[in-house]
Amino acid sequence: MLLEIINQFPDWANINEFMLRGGPVLWALVAVVACFWLLCLERVLFIAWDFPRLQLAWTSRWDARSEQHSWLALWQRNAWLSEAENALKRHFNILKLLVALCPMLGLLGTVTGMIVVFDTMANQGNADPRLMAAGIARATLPTMAGMVAALTSMFVYSRLLRFSQRKQFHLERLLRSRR
Repeated sequence: MLLEIINQFPDWANINEFMLRGGPVLWALVAVVACFWLLCLERVLFIAWDFPRLQLAWTSRWDARSEQHSWLALWQRNAWLSEAENALKRHFNILKLLVALCPMLGLLGTVTGMIVVFDTMANQGNADPRLMAAGIARATLPTMAGMVAALTSMFVYSRLLRFSQRKQFHLERLLRSRR
């Protein structure tokens, strides 16, 4: 059933051919990119739906305080801000790691592809370009895919980090003493 649905997509054959030419390292790169996008989606959903409720709870508790200038009040405010920062930046280290893995996996694909080229040359005893083409494709495709994945992931990561920092600064402004 699932294969029938997948085979209905016209570009599935092109994607499958690309993945076969790139070798097994390309599948690992796809797994890393999929994990990255799932974590990004989780962060976006948290910032869009969960964080506003937490922000409302913190600001209503802050506004309900009778005094907002004492040491204890400022300590509580800083604790809430720290809790908000931890909540907003959850999984950011994993995202950064996944971004860094993309070009490394591309480089690994280059190395494994070159091994295929040299192995073909050693087995055939000549440098026939047709025999080396598969190894060269296996060397260049993961490199290209790894760099494209790293660039797009870095862009998304920086935007997500910037957006969470804006939310943090907005919460800090909301929790200033008003009295």
